Amino acid sequence: MRSRPLWVLLVLLLGLVVVDAARDGRPAFAVGYGVVALAVAWWSSPWRGRGGPTHEEVLTMSDTEARPDVVIYWRPGCGFCAMLKARLGSARDRATWINIWEDEQGAAYVREVNGGNETVPTVVIDGVPHTNPSPKLVLERLRQLDDR
Repeated sequence: MRSRPLWVLLVLLLGLVVVDAARDGRPAFAVGYGVVALAVAWWSSPWRGRGGPTHEEVLTMSDTEARPDVVIYWRPGCGFCAMLKARLGSARDRATWINIWEDEQGAAYVREVNGGNETVPTVVIDGVPHTNPSPKLVLERLRQLDDR
């Protein structure tokens, strides 16, 4: 979710559902809704996923600066991105992750290679973009990096 005000509204609405369940005398439902609400709030948070390099930084790295071989363009709340991240396991840390909601140039690049759509995950492996590739393909390349 890009907009912080919309995120706050979502959290408030989820909170009201929890309060309503608690007032109706259904504590088990209130706890369950609360857990779901926290998960949704965390997953869709506009502040989640900051701190990686930007698209421009990746492009301007020289070969001597160890340009990343696998760059994954993603966004918070994307189920396919979450699935890819989970399927990569600990190998996910060897890829460079760029949040397109935090990096406008990254979003523009994703639109450029996907016919105007912000389709994620878009994974660039050795300079070649792949839209929503098989986790097996990405994992295979990340493992090759370990063998170097």
